[in-house]
Amino acid sequence: MNLSKSKIVSLGIQHVLAMYAGAVIVPLIVGAGIGLTGEQLTYLVSIDIMMCGIATFLQVYQNKFFGIGLPVVLGCTFTAVGPIIAIGNQYSVGSIYGAIIASGLIVVIISKYFSKLVKFFPPVVTGSVVTVIGVTLIPVAMNNLAGGQGSSNFGAVENVLLGFGTLLFILAIFRFFNGFIRSIAILLGILAGTLAASFMGMVDFSAVKEASWFHLPKLFFIETPEFHIMPIVTMTLVAIVSLVESTGVYFALSDICEKKINEHDIARGYRSEGIAIVLGGIFNAFPYTTFSQNVGLLQLSGVKSKNIIYTAAGMLVLLGLVPKIGAFTTIIPSSVLGGAMVAMFGMVIASGIKMLGQVDFSSQENLLIVACSVGLGLGVTVVPEMFGDLPASLRILTDSGIVLGSLTAVLLNLVFNVLKIGQSKYLLQKQQKVS
Repeated sequence: MNLSKSKIVSLGIQHVLAMYAGAVIVPLIVGAGIGLTGEQLTYLVSIDIMMCGIATFLQVYQNKFFGIGLPVVLGCTFTAVGPIIAIGNQYSVGSIYGAIIASGLIVVIISKYFSKLVKFFPPVVTGSVVTVIGVTLIPVAMNNLAGGQGSSNFGAVENVLLGFGTLLFILAIFRFFNGFIRSIAILLGILAGTLAASFMGMVDFSAVKEASWFHLPKLFFIETPEFHIMPIVTMTLVAIVSLVESTGVYFALSDICEKKINEHDIARGYRSEGIAIVLGGIFNAFPYTTFSQNVGLLQLSGVKSKNIIYTAAGMLVLLGLVPKIGAFTTIIPSSVLGGAMVAMFGMVIASGIKMLGQVDFSSQENLLIVACSVGLGLGVTVVPEMFGDLPASLRILTDSGIVLGSLTAVLLNLVFNVLKIGQSKYLLQKQQKVS
């Protein structure tokens, strides 16, 4: 399909808009969770947007070593939010970036072999993991909707009204619009909520005034990396979960683009993500993974040209070089973000349930895998102090509902469905009873 330059640019802008809200919400949540200054938060948002563009280019550009070669957009993964905040609070901000760099290198090393292990991550595992991610992030959304945990006006009427007003605006867009407008409903909701908040005197524009018009990325701007075993293990688990999610996106895109992918293509895709994760750590940003919302936009537009994604990647890099744009996102009130998060994280839960729809629930083993992984993930999130007496090194694993729930799903699937431990003995006992 021959596309004019104007159409390529307009479609590129659509892809940027579709992923922008998801890309900036992660640094805003993490920045607040680990106590970054306004200057650091502005840098974090800007460098994150720029790295989304670089990560996308690495994935779309295919060669012998890296790149899936499909029209995929990458952004920072929601899976990492809880673990990153936990590492930052229990160890240090430097430990976050050391763990990100190390996990990226591990992904690069294991990519060739992990592409052979995808069969060990069936829908019962991936669906449970995605559901746990959504469920454990909902408390973050609700705390923000109320004004931000620890804020002086937590639970104030104006915060609750603003948060639910933002959510209702997003729902109204979904109800009355279709196509592209619906695909950027979250972004429009955040813009409308912030505008309303400015009329209520709840927006401080000083960060935008103080931000510069241009900057270049700096190595280790926020903190120099530190390397500790448990944070590295945690972020490696996060990276592996992201690889499993990305695999589904790869196959979805291969169907849309009518291009078959094989084991070697998948390995190159994983390798691209590993390189992007390493770069994210070096520039004090985040781990990166495929964004499924852009897959939906491809289906809506029906245009599958990689040139459009290259254009979107270039736009993201340019946006990341302008701190004033990044500063605009830091002035969004917590309650507005909270309202948008309820919709976004709720959609994550819905995606997990959709994946679980492919599972054979006539099997008691599958029911137990879902029950225990979601139950433990939610339980730890609701009652985080239950593992309070464990050593800090172990609590990085137990305090994160996402990590604990994911580990539970993977291990129980190995026991019940892969290794089938104890099953032969059970069948033998059953046969003896029948005879």
